[in-house]
Amino acid sequence: MSVLFLSPLDYPMRGRVFREPDDPHVVVAAAADLGAALTHLRNRADCSGLGLLGVPDELPELGALKDRRVLVCESDGSRMRDFVARAWQAGAEAEWLNSSRPPADRLAAWALPVAGLVLAAGAGTRMKEAGSDKLLLDYEGVPLVRYAVSAAAEGGCQGIWAVYSRPEVAAALDGLATLIHNPGAAAGQASSLKIGLENLPATAAGACILLGDQPLVGGRTVEMLLRAWRGDESRPAVAASYGGDWRPPVVLERSLWPELMKLDGDAGARQLLGSRPELLDTVPAQGLPDDIDTPEDYARILRLPRRDPS
Repeated sequence: MSVLFLSPLDYPMRGRVFREPDDPHVVVAAAADLGAALTHLRNRADCSGLGLLGVPDELPELGALKDRRVLVCESDGSRMRDFVARAWQAGAEAEWLNSSRPPADRLAAWALPVAGLVLAAGAGTRMKEAGSDKLLLDYEGVPLVRYAVSAAAEGGCQGIWAVYSRPEVAAALDGLATLIHNPGAAAGQASSLKIGLENLPATAAGACILLGDQPLVGGRTVEMLLRAWRGDESRPAVAASYGGDWRPPVVLERSLWPELMKLDGDAGARQLLGSRPELLDTVPAQGLPDDIDTPEDYARILRLPRRDPS
């Protein structure tokens, strides 16, 4: 997804362009260029939002904002409230910041929303043989699978979706994520990745993939990955690196999704990124990414000090 800047604003981020892009995009403009931004929105149905830095003295008709996402940044509270009220009347999904110079991370997060996608449909065969469903194991009073959802929320994902196969897992996540049932989960992790990506909103510029059995991966890791992925020189995929080896969570740009839809088996995105290393950046991360696959894995984390959500 591109981010079209109609004004000479110094906000480096991935996908930033200064000429009309061919792909779906959002537009960012200063107050003086609001008219040009509205004209662009009227002419481009694939422009999904407007980031406006400052509000002009006189507001034009805002009908072009209908069904668009809007972020307005203005230090004058009265002027900002007037614009937001009129944007809502026009049918926009408007949010605001009380600053005419928003932090770069905040503007990038609005322009490039990343959906959180938790894969929680695995069979957990080795744990089932021991009589347990690993995703429902108690860890510090909470079902283990909920930690991935919490990490996505605390890390700044815009919306969280979870792929499940068993109703007990769905019940554990009820109200915490949008649930996606995968009846073919036995085919492997790739099937859950594909059905999850298919159900993410069209406004998502990327997806942050988390596994449901990594309770020691927390919100700080997700936040770090999103910040790195939104950088102006980042590659299409950014993953956490632990001791030189990358593991989920991993952020995947929408442009990669068609290739991911061709995968099968149990390796997930690693099938693509392992054969195409030029697509991947890694960021050193804290925490323990190990999957909880066996009773011994579970016993080990229970012996650790209380969880630090890293």
